[in-house]
Amino acid sequence: MTLCVPSRLPFLTSVESSVEDVPVFYSYSSSDGHPGSRQPTSINHTEVSILLVTLPVLPPAVSTKDLIETCCAAGQQWAIDNDECLDIPESGAESDVCRTAQKHCCVSYLKEKSCMAGVMGAKEGEACGDEDNDTCGVSLYKASLPWGGCGLSLKQCCDCCGLGLRVRAEGQSCESNPNLGYPCNHVMLSCCEGEDPLIVPEVRRPPEPEAVPRRVSEAELTSREALSLGTETELPNSLPGDDQDECLLLPGELCQHLCINTVGSYHCACFPGFSLQDDGRTCRPDGDRPKPEAAEESALRPESSQVAPNTIALPVPQPNTCKDNGPCKQVCSVVGDTAMCSCFPGYAIMADGVSCEDQDECLLGTHDCSWRQFCVNTLGSFYCVNHTVVCAEGFILSAHRKCVDINECVTDLHTCSRGEHCMNTVGSFRCYKALTCESGYMLKDGECTDVDECELGTHNCQAGSACHNTKGSFYCQARQRCMEGFLQDPEGNCVDINECTSLSEPCRPGFSCINTVGSYTCQRNPVICGRGYHASQDGTKCVDVNECESGVHRCGEGQVCHNLPGSYRCDCKPGFQRDAFGRACVDVNECWTSPSRLCQHTCENTLGSYRCSCASGFLLAADGKRCEDVNECEAQRCSQECANIYGSYQCYCRQGYQLAEDGHTCTDIDECAQGAGILCTFRCINVPGSYQCACPERGYTMTANGRSCKDLDECALGTHNCSEAETCHNIQGGFRCLRFECPPNYVRVSETKCERALCHDFMECQNAPARITYYRLNFQTGLLVPAHIFRISPVPAFAGDTIALTITKGNEEGYFGTRRLNAYTGVVFLQRSVREPRDFALDVEMKLWRQGSVTTFLAKMHIFFTTFAL
Repeated sequence: MTLCVPSRLPFLTSVESSVEDVPVFYSYSSSDGHPGSRQPTSINHTEVSILLVTLPVLPPAVSTKDLIETCCAAGQQWAIDNDECLDIPESGAESDVCRTAQKHCCVSYLKEKSCMAGVMGAKEGEACGDEDNDTCGVSLYKASLPWGGCGLSLKQCCDCCGLGLRVRAEGQSCESNPNLGYPCNHVMLSCCEGEDPLIVPEVRRPPEPEAVPRRVSEAELTSREALSLGTETELPNSLPGDDQDECLLLPGELCQHLCINTVGSYHCACFPGFSLQDDGRTCRPDGDRPKPEAAEESALRPESSQVAPNTIALPVPQPNTCKDNGPCKQVCSVVGDTAMCSCFPGYAIMADGVSCEDQDECLLGTHDCSWRQFCVNTLGSFYCVNHTVVCAEGFILSAHRKCVDINECVTDLHTCSRGEHCMNTVGSFRCYKALTCESGYMLKDGECTDVDECELGTHNCQAGSACHNTKGSFYCQARQRCMEGFLQDPEGNCVDINECTSLSEPCRPGFSCINTVGSYTCQRNPVICGRGYHASQDGTKCVDVNECESGVHRCGEGQVCHNLPGSYRCDCKPGFQRDAFGRACVDVNECWTSPSRLCQHTCENTLGSYRCSCASGFLLAADGKRCEDVNECEAQRCSQECANIYGSYQCYCRQGYQLAEDGHTCTDIDECAQGAGILCTFRCINVPGSYQCACPERGYTMTANGRSCKDLDECALGTHNCSEAETCHNIQGGFRCLRFECPPNYVRVSETKCERALCHDFMECQNAPARITYYRLNFQTGLLVPAHIFRISPVPAFAGDTIALTITKGNEEGYFGTRRLNAYTGVVFLQRSVREPRDFALDVEMKLWRQGSVTTFLAKMHIFFTTFAL
């Protein structure tokens, strides 16, 4: 059967606003449905890891802060699932901010994990590993990380924790040593100030809880997280008093799935998809009904029962001993005359020989869970669970199946600045300001607070003076009190206060302040206004008269009135100026005054202003002054390609075309007419914009360059029609079927040679050739003459040898001739040019005089003239 329980990953709670929840499935499968054939299923969540690494689709205009948070979660999940950071997938659509956050958060998680492993290893007394061992495959980033790779992080944290453990073992006080550097100093302090190590008792028996372990029902799993834990397990690292953590003392022995420590006791809980049974310890999948017999057997099972063999012989059976499974609880079989009880896989036979008990593969170490998973035993089988689905954010699963706090300050996962101090908290951390405070302040709860010198008695006020505390300091004041309007000086004397200078506004506007002994008076100021001003309504000040608004100005038509303090000014409107007499306003020709500054091309004067225009090929810009080039190519004025240029355009054609006289149309270039012999070796065919080369229809094929023709060897390809008695001979553009037969009294010694048999008559031996040899020669038409085409001589040649060559057949038209080069070497040469393709069959006779005897040899030559090679 397959049981799937969806849950929500706890590490995604921080990005729920931008990433949808991803369901995780725990799968428990059986191959044939039989409880005895169940196999363990490792829960690796392959499809889930792929979803988590894929960067979330963020809404437009997302902030950098949200982008970093979301992509950081994806990088951490990649590190959790793959344990390396080298092969993180990158998408070109994502920004550099996301890729940077993803890589660094992945590396930070692996460093945190490696450092935590080093601290735990030091606390458990293990030897620190080699610093050159990069345990998580981040060597790519070693050069840019202050800690190097994970191997260096593990060894450094292990060594530095060992320093803190030794200081604590010697009973010395734990003090910070900045010279150790970061993070070694933090790790040393953390291990030095940590709790005393728990001592595992010699007798490993489950302690009796004060109360029966309560059952965690499905209703409590309402959060649908990978593990539903109460408030007690959210803060498991700091319990009040001297309570012993039974779950840590006896890991894996108290509960089948998860053990949750409480003050003075503990209780068990199950993973999603499982329910706690009535014994308070074991878990069963939802939907499976407990078997009463199995429950009784579990209750009667001794704690320290030894695993017996899977089969035990019973007394001699009666007839039908295995009927209804006989006395056996699981499998009964009759072997000979003996009934044998056996168990399903995952179970072991008990001492009574009939009952079966579950084998704990997790306790026996027979499971195949990886080091990143922990084994959970079930009845008859087991399954593997990734540690990432158990602990909440800020916690990590320890080797004892307990969620322990991650010290962000030690693992360099905090965000404190260089001037701040990182303090670890359960599941998180806090940043405090600088450790040193200024004079008058002291450090309290990580912050600089004011020191009350008056309360502490650290002031230096003399008798008769009162101490008054201030921020960062204090001051002394004599106990004698002065009258109102007076202030006591340091010597204790009462002096008058000048309210006119000490107060910001002692009198109302329009009044002057006059200081008196112990007080002051206010006196009204007289207001006298000049021309262009008048007194304000309250009579306290003079305000300007706006002649332009009141209409008392004397500006003429076409002029603009501008008010000035105490006066006004008549100006011409924009685009006008005063005439030579300074009276009337006349139009200003802006195009004359500054012709090159106003318009880019042409300036036209108007009444009170001007107007700009552009030359052909340009368009006036939105500012009314500049001219922008018009892209004529957008109007598709060219038949093929168009290139816009400043103020105009240019048409041009694609390869294989040329521009016509109208400057717009493109016409095809006939490449074959311009250079047919250069382009193609046989025939050139013009096509629009290009050309194609062609070969003869038969006997040739086009080569890879598309220009040359290559002869087809019909003989090699088997496309000839020669009979079995004929020999195929390939020529340029075709083939010939030749038949080589030896005449009577001759024997074939090779494919091209025939030798004479026994000769009974001397004259017959003198006249008949001793050997007949067939030759096939290929030449091209138009061969320059004379040209040697065949060389003949006896092999081997001896001194005194003399030959004579004669063409006895096939040279009726006189195309060939013979010539002797020396006494024993001769040649056949072409003495007449062959213009057309043609075949010749020549018989060339060579007579050899050697030591007084004459021997005749015959060369039968098939000569083929074909056209030039294509």
